[in-house]
Amino acid sequence: MPQYQELPCGGQVLDIDTALKDGILGGGPELGDAAAGDGGKQPVELRKMMDELDAAGDGGGDEAVPAVFICPISLEPMVDPVTLCTGQTYESANISRWLALGHRTCPTTMQELWDVTPIPNTTLRQLIAAWFSRRYTRFKKRSADFHGRAAELVHALRGTAVPKRQPLKGQARVAALRELRSLAAAHQSVTKAIAEAGGVGLLTSLLGPFTSHAVGSEAVAILVSGVPLDADAKAALMQPAKVSLLVDMLNEGAVDTKINCVRLIRILMEEKGFRPDTVASLSLLVGVMRLVRDKRHPDGVAAGLELLNSICAVHKPARSLIVSIGAVPQLVELLPELTTECVEPALDILDALAAVPEGRIALKDCPRTITNAVRLLMRVSEACTRRALSMLWVVCRMAPEECAPAALDAGLGAKLLLVIQSGCGPELKQQASELLKLCTMNCTSTVFISKCKLTKTIQ
Repeated sequence: MPQYQELPCGGQVLDIDTALKDGILGGGPELGDAAAGDGGKQPVELRKMMDELDAAGDGGGDEAVPAVFICPISLEPMVDPVTLCTGQTYESANISRWLALGHRTCPTTMQELWDVTPIPNTTLRQLIAAWFSRRYTRFKKRSADFHGRAAELVHALRGTAVPKRQPLKGQARVAALRELRSLAAAHQSVTKAIAEAGGVGLLTSLLGPFTSHAVGSEAVAILVSGVPLDADAKAALMQPAKVSLLVDMLNEGAVDTKINCVRLIRILMEEKGFRPDTVASLSLLVGVMRLVRDKRHPDGVAAGLELLNSICAVHKPARSLIVSIGAVPQLVELLPELTTECVEPALDILDALAAVPEGRIALKDCPRTITNAVRLLMRVSEACTRRALSMLWVVCRMAPEECAPAALDAGLGAKLLLVIQSGCGPELKQQASELLKLCTMNCTSTVFISKCKLTKTIQ
């Protein structure tokens, strides 16, 4: 018997018996499956199972979701399948919306419907529930195994395993931490098991002045993987010896280690008891700037910019230190090559650095400031345009006779007119008008018109 039976109208109906026999729906019920019965326990709701499997990245385990379970409209697994008179099956909510729009055709075959009443496909719904129940049961079993293994590793590292043994040392400790990191990265729910087994205190205690970078990098990677950190854990991590280790790894570790160190420092900065002077370290700032300049690793660039932006916001005295390590010209040079997500934090940092005299001088002295700022006007977002205008205002106001003509040569005049005529906010338009006025005061009208490339009509 074929797996699909042809209908006179041209549609197809799945032959359930043959599909089960041939295994395209995953076979019959297995021992221990939720679909085979759970001793009278209330079964988990199908949608909840699907959402939990999707959140864990285990929508179908090692098997693809059978095509007959997928709604042709949403391309998502169906929860409440209904069948039209053409033999095509859809998710009830999706086909109801289609019909509510006034359509009287089948979305898949485009055949005209002689009956618009969807019929609940009970058999298919039961098969979908059984298939996802099996996946869900296996997922829960695997999760329990992963949780147990994570707890076992934590106890081995702490020396609290049964039977009692000494805590793991040397390469055995590194290997255990590496396995624990892999579990936490692959299964988000494992992070809770690590915390429940006392893993947070263990990982915190491993960081110190005598910790090797091999151990420290693995411990930090686990701490930023989503393990819940309470106030006591964050306070312990803010101890000078532990921060010093983070700074060392930030400067000397592998790229992944540097990124994780930056992320952990950002997590600590969100704590109410964080001391801003903790980040006022020249070595830390140099390490972050090195990460930002490494264009081969976009994740590192983004993480470094986010940390620098946070430091500028919470610890104003650190701004002068950031300027002293040459951050202004380096950030200005990077602007044209940054991704859209990174441009805004970079401009935020430059705007904050322009609040100190050294920062303003560095902006004016950088030969690419005007060119790169003009390029960003009206290109990324209104916020980026505002920050770029602020930079241009700073340099043009400091040296109007020198910078205003240079800005017009870079195309600033036309960009400012575009901002004024755009749908941007009134404050931004006012800022553009003031900068335009400053430029016109430092050149003749003929020069200004030629620089703006205005047509004769506008003249």
